Formats: sequence, C-alpha cells, structure tokens
Amino acid sequence: MASSQHHHHYFLQICLLLHIIFVICSSSSCSNAQKVKLTLYYEALCPFCSYFIAHDLPNLFTDGLISVVDLRLVPWGNAAFDSSGSFQCQHGAGECLLNTVEACAVEAYPDPYKHYFLIQCIESLAYQQREAEWQNCFGQVSLDSQRIFDCYNQGVGRQLELQNAYKTNQLNPPHAYVPWVVVNNQPLREDYRNYVAYICNAYKGTPIPAVCSSSQVPINSFAGEMTDAPAQACSAGSPQNSTSFVTTEILEQSKQVFTKMSEHP
Repeated sequence: MASSQHHHHYFLQICLLLHIIFVICSSSSCSNAQKVKLTLYYEALCPFCSYFIAHDLPNLFTDGLISVVDLRLVPWGNAAFDSSGSFQCQHGAGECLLNTVEACAVEAYPDPYKHYFLIQCIESLAYQQREAEWQNCFGQVSLDSQRIFDCYNQGVGRQLELQNAYKTNQLNPPHAYVPWVVVNNQPLREDYRNYVAYICNAYKGTPIPAVCSSSQVPINSFAGEMTDAPAQACSAGSPQNSTSFVTTEILEQSKQVFTKMSEHP
C-alpha cells in the first residue's frame, strides 16, 4: 500500500512539473524555440557586406521580422592568421580593427536593437569610405563606448574574433564569399538579398508576420550545389592584405591604422 501511495505521489509531482513547463512555454520565454536563425558571416570593409548591413538588414526591424528571428552577426569573413598568430584581413588592418570592434559590440550589447544599429552605423560609414569616423556612431545610437573599448583593450575582442574564425571555418559547406547568409543552417549563396523570403518560408509559428502574408517572394533552389561567387561579394581565397594585426590600445591603434589607410588607399 505504501508503495502504491509513493507511486501516486510521484505521478502527481510529474504532472505538476509538466503543467509548470507548459505554462512557462506558453509565455514569451519559450519563443526562441520557434525563431528562425539568421546568421551573417561577413567582414567589416567588404563593400557588399557594408551595403547589405546598412541597407538590406534594416528590413528585419522595419517589417517587424526581428520578433521571429534570432539574428547572429559573425565578423571575420575571409580573414586569416599568419605564422605568428596575428590576424590578416582582406581589406587591411582597419578591417581587422573594425571586425574586433563589431564583435565587441555584439558581446557588450547582446540586445540586437542595440548592437545591430551600432554596427549598421559603422558599416554605413564604411560603405561611404568614411570608416575612420566610426567612433561617431556611439553618439548617434546613444550607446556607451567604454564597454567596447574595455572589450577591445582587455583582449576580449581578440578572443571573440578567434571564436568567430572557428565558427566561420566550421561552415559546411564552407563559405565561398561574403556576405554569406545562412537561414536555419541553409546557406543562401548569391540569393542572400532575398533573405526575407527564406525567413518567411522557415517560420512555423503564429501569428505570421505581416510581411510574410502580404507578399510571396520566389525562393531560388540551389540543390546543394556550390555556385560561383556573385558579382556583389568579396570572394574567399582572394589575396590577403600582408599587414599583420595584433590588437593593442584601441584609440591609438585606430588613429594609426586609418592614418596609414588614408596615405595608402
């Protein structure tokens, strides 16, 4: 009899636990399970990456899609390491610096409404070839620059970039160029600017975002085949800038890097 009562009590505990889980998952705390994962692998001074971040990705926010999207920005792109472990970036030391700054932005401000709009500002300047003015973006988006400076100066930014290098190098299939956009592990390849259609197609939750029900955008099918790099991308395997880059003190390094870039465009 005691054994039967014990099992009955255990059964009631399980039912209570399942009820609690159901209540919790009925709230917004479980909404991430239904979100579509959108990951952008990029490099800060590739003009096509800059344009995509500054002019195309804002649709996530203006169309309300960000509520159903888990946005992940991975600044590394076609960078590499030299024999000493220093970074070498496709568009020079300024790109290495801004890759690290933007990795720190994601770390310091996890809320996409904060880090995305800071990065968008920087990339908008980069597209205009005004990347040396990147520090002005903190005032424009009302974020404290000290968190980014501390991340960079204390070596956290370098560690974040090592993580981004690993994530990029683990891509399967490997990225052929940047921007390299992935929706729920599906690389969009040259159709990356059509990312909204892929998000709408992948999202299985309710309610459906208005942008998904108002129009149907055709989705290209690549049948798993690797395609040639499109005209609007920076190809992997292109010659790297030979300058080795090691993070030091951010303000002084920024001054040195962008002064040299202006002298040797």
